[in-house]
Amino acid sequence: MNLSSRQWFFIAGIVVAAVFIQTLKPILAPFLVAGLLAYLGDPIVDRLEARGLSRSASVATVFLVITLNTALAILIALPLLSDQIQLLGQKLQLAFVWSQNTLMPMLRDSLGLPEGSKPLETAKEAVSRHWNEAGGIVLQLWRQVSGSSLALSAWVANMALIPVVTYYMLRDWDVMVAKIRDLLPRSIEPKAVELGQECDEILSAFMRGQLVVMGALTLVYTVGLWLVGIDLALVLGLVAGLASIVPYLGFIVGVVAASIAAYYQFSDFWALAQVLAVFGVGQLLESMWLTPNLVGDRIGLHPVMVIFAILAGGQLFGFVGVLLALPAAAVIKVMVMHLHASYKSSELYATTDEPIEEASLISTDTDIHADGGK
Repeated sequence: MNLSSRQWFFIAGIVVAAVFIQTLKPILAPFLVAGLLAYLGDPIVDRLEARGLSRSASVATVFLVITLNTALAILIALPLLSDQIQLLGQKLQLAFVWSQNTLMPMLRDSLGLPEGSKPLETAKEAVSRHWNEAGGIVLQLWRQVSGSSLALSAWVANMALIPVVTYYMLRDWDVMVAKIRDLLPRSIEPKAVELGQECDEILSAFMRGQLVVMGALTLVYTVGLWLVGIDLALVLGLVAGLASIVPYLGFIVGVVAASIAAYYQFSDFWALAQVLAVFGVGQLLESMWLTPNLVGDRIGLHPVMVIFAILAGGQLFGFVGVLLALPAAAVIKVMVMHLHASYKSSELYATTDEPIEEASLISTDTDIHADGGK
């Protein structure tokens, strides 16, 4: 099959983009983070403009909100999270000791197992030896970054670039989109705009919907577990909230982990009932208000597709690939949807000499005529 010049141009563009990303990935991360923040903030800026604010005032307002929220998260959440990771390490060591001294002898006596090696003791020593480094991950990262003045300068420059680039991209977002649209060849411009709008709908349905749902559930679970009195409320709430990227996974993981932590801490079934109540409230809040209002009935990215895209992007291009994973997954999904529709309406799929009408493929409330296809 011979490829047209347009198809060759498209393939060449993909190859050039992959080489470009692979070559420049050490400096692309701050620009991609800034682009993500600008993408998330542009609809809010547009709404403020529609209410009478100038573009500059709208951008300044949104930029200030993003900056303050990021600063608060860094100054408040990270120290608490580091402390709770240290606490989790201590509790795991105690759990290893209890398992080795109490649980294993009970199992040997009840099951008649012979005395052998002590794998739990070996695991306990490994955790004890390495946990301080895991708990101080921020400190360890800082030591690595500050190992040389050049690395430190590059790290500081990248961090400083993010707010600067975010501001300018947010201010000129609509202008950049219009210029990209103007550069498209006129013959493909309508179709390209249609595909771009579909990609934006899919991506925004996830990023402006599901990510907000995950953040809200993290807050609900963390505050609820803190009110119950769980020492590891922040860690457990964060894990359950992030796991909510897969429907019901956050609920299941959170209930199991928090129940173990509550029983280990209080040895009381009332604490387990309180944990179940916290996650029950979170699940009701998600199904009755968060998902209907923030995500709605728009078609987003399937959770399995999201997980695969993030892992594949990280494997291919590192952290830059993780940032590019969701946009790439949205584009691929739209392309596959259109290829699927083209195939279903083609003569290759049809069982008769007549091509199947596309309208009959998407109709759900009318009967299919006997001579229209099977």
